[in-house]
Amino acid sequence: MNAPRRRAVPDPALRRKKPPGIVLEGLRFLVVVFFAGAGYQIGSGVGTDTTVLGALNGTAVGVILGSGLGYVLGGVLGRRTAITAESVRSSLHQTSAEELVAGGLGTVGGVLMGAGVAWPVFLLRQPFLAFPLFGFLCVTLGYVGFLVGASKRDGVLALFGASAGMRPRPVVAAALPRLIDTSVAIDGRILDVVRAGFLHGKVLVASPVLAELQGFADAGDDLRRAKGRRGLEVLEALKREPGVDLEVLDADVPAVPEVDAKLVRLCLDVGAALLTLDTNLAKAAGLAGVQVLNLHALALALRPPVAAGEDVTVLLLKPGKENGQAIGYLDDGSMVVVEHARDRLGSDATVQVTSVVTTANGRLVFGRLSGDSSAKPARRRTPGPPSSAGSRPTPLSVPPRP
Repeated sequence: MNAPRRRAVPDPALRRKKPPGIVLEGLRFLVVVFFAGAGYQIGSGVGTDTTVLGALNGTAVGVILGSGLGYVLGGVLGRRTAITAESVRSSLHQTSAEELVAGGLGTVGGVLMGAGVAWPVFLLRQPFLAFPLFGFLCVTLGYVGFLVGASKRDGVLALFGASAGMRPRPVVAAALPRLIDTSVAIDGRILDVVRAGFLHGKVLVASPVLAELQGFADAGDDLRRAKGRRGLEVLEALKREPGVDLEVLDADVPAVPEVDAKLVRLCLDVGAALLTLDTNLAKAAGLAGVQVLNLHALALALRPPVAAGEDVTVLLLKPGKENGQAIGYLDDGSMVVVEHARDRLGSDATVQVTSVVTTANGRLVFGRLSGDSSAKPARRRTPGPPSSAGSRPTPLSVPPRP
């Protein structure tokens, strides 16, 4: 049997809302007033002294008929107007306020331009030719102005934002120039990040950072001298990377003695993001209003979910390839191979991780039952033909690392 097909649930924000009754009645009242006025004008032409229907003269009959017609048509026109407004709201649901404001400014500019271009058409003596041409040009250029203003909303709002008191749109840290600190240059992992394609564009090196690295390189202590030379070599290699535009920021803050404080001040002055490995510096810069790219936080986010020596709870689902092995999976899908745990199949077991191996097919975790010290190291197995389970390597094809 085919499973019943589920009905798609519409977005609550896009559901058609019933217009308030006061709005419909207000629109109907205005239509009634309009048609009553039209009936009054028509009835006045018939005459106020001549009775038309019983004791009613032409004016009274015109007002009554116009009011009745307006009451009937007012309900229809009111509902259609409310439905049209709701359709406009639904179509503009995905449009941001910035686009609407910029598009409105573009529409005003387009209409004014259209009026300035089309005014010579009034030199024509026939109004039925001049007015349609004038309206056509104004509507066309107004619509073009809306499209241009909405597509260039950042530039349009920048022209009027300061005078109108509008806040500038926030810029993400990845779109700003990055000012690196000394710890990033000494660590050297920034080269791997750049070559992996996660960092590109303009990278700034402040002169206080270069001075600090030069001081390390000239120090008498071997460790400090090695750090300084490594930092300068990393900057030299970073300058040769094709996706990075490395520039030396020849600026200093003499009133601030510490290099870290100088970097925070320079980031605020030049509008750059701080690229650092120092967590304390990242916190201080964030409190000062600087956008920070913390490579240490990135490394923590990419670290394996488990490490050797940790205890994890795993549901053992199936036996392994070797005698006594059981297999379970972590929440991220990593396979866990547990030695001497086949008798625990179908139950949760606390496993002590002995090694983590990263393969082309994912991460492979080896472990043993927590508190079990009788596990022997796995024997190297001669590779055989692939099993029917797929291309995932057998757990013992890679020797466990201590």
